[in-house]
Amino acid sequence: MFLYVLSKQLASKLAMSQGFLLAAEQPSQRQEQQELHDIVRQEHHGYTRQQGGGPTLSVYGHKRKITLIPLVFLIYFEVAGGPYGAEKAVLAAGPLFTLLGFLVFPFAWGVPESLITAELAAAFPGNGGFVLWADHAFGPLAGFLLGMWKYLSIVINIAAYTALIADYLGGSGVAPAVAQPGGARTGAVIGMTLLLSFVNYAGVSIVGWGAVALGMVSLAPFVLMTAMAVPKVRPSRWASQVKGDKDWRLFFNTLFWNLNYWDCASTMAGEVERPEQTFPRALALAVVLIAGSYLLPLMAATGAIDAPPDAWVNGYLADAASSGAHGSNTGQGPAQ
Repeated sequence: MFLYVLSKQLASKLAMSQGFLLAAEQPSQRQEQQELHDIVRQEHHGYTRQQGGGPTLSVYGHKRKITLIPLVFLIYFEVAGGPYGAEKAVLAAGPLFTLLGFLVFPFAWGVPESLITAELAAAFPGNGGFVLWADHAFGPLAGFLLGMWKYLSIVINIAAYTALIADYLGGSGVAPAVAQPGGARTGAVIGMTLLLSFVNYAGVSIVGWGAVALGMVSLAPFVLMTAMAVPKVRPSRWASQVKGDKDWRLFFNTLFWNLNYWDCASTMAGEVERPEQTFPRALALAVVLIAGSYLLPLMAATGAIDAPPDAWVNGYLADAASSGAHGSNTGQGPAQ
C-alpha cells in the first residue's frame, strides 16, 4: 500500500511540474530547463547514460556490474531464499491452505509490489532505492524515517535467518549440537554472520554471482527431494486437518514473512546494467522462481509423507526428506 501511495505521489508531482513548465515557458526555455533538470536529476541519483547504447556508468566512473541472472537471484534471496521457514504455515492451517497460500500470495502480493518496484527503480536508478522515492515524494524527513525503519526491520529480520539455518543443520543430523541452545549454536550463528558480512564487504559483483551459486546449492536438495517424492505423492494427504482451530494469524504472518521485501531490490538499482530493461525482467523471473521454490517442495513433502500438521515446525522439511529417503511415510517431526 505504501509503495502504491508513493508511486501515485511521484506521478502527481511529475505531472504538475511538467504542466507548469508547458504553461509558463517558451519552447526554447522549456528545452533548456528540461536539459538542466535532466543533468541535475542524473547527478543527484548517481548515474549518467552513455550515448550509443553502451554500458551505463555512474558519475564515479565505474561500470554497472549486476546483469540479469545475478539480479534474479539477489531478488530471490531478498524475498525468499528457499522454502526454509514455510513449515509453520502447515502447522497453522494444514497442507491444503498452505499450498493455496503459496500459489496465490506470490502473484496477488508479489506481482503488484514487483511492478511498482520495477517502475520506480527504472525511474530512479540510484542505490538509495525506496529512500530516494520517499525523499522525492514526501521530503527529506520521510526519506530519513523510511531508511531508518527499514534498516531496523532488516537487522531484526536477518538475525532470524542464522538461527533458522542452525535449526536445519541440527534437524537434518549434519550438526546436531547446534539444534539446542549452547556454545555450539552461538558459535555457529556468529560464524555464519561474520562469513556473510565478509562476502558483502567483498563487493556487489561477488555478491551477485555468489547469490547465483548459493541459489543453485540451496535449491538442489529440494529439487532432488521433489523428484524422489513424486511417485509417493497421494493428493488425499493434502486434505489433512490441524487439531483444533486454525491459527490464521500465524498462517498469514508466515506467508507475509516468506514473500515480502520486493522493494529491497531497488537499493541495488545504481549497480544494475540497463535498469529500465533488466529490473522488470528480473522481477518477473523472480516471482516465478520464488513461487515454484515454495510450492513444489511443499506439494511433494505434504503429499508423500503421512505426517500430521502439528509435526511441521521449523526444520521439518529436512526430516521429511530423510523420511522419504528411507521409505517411511510416518514422519513425526522433532519435538516441539
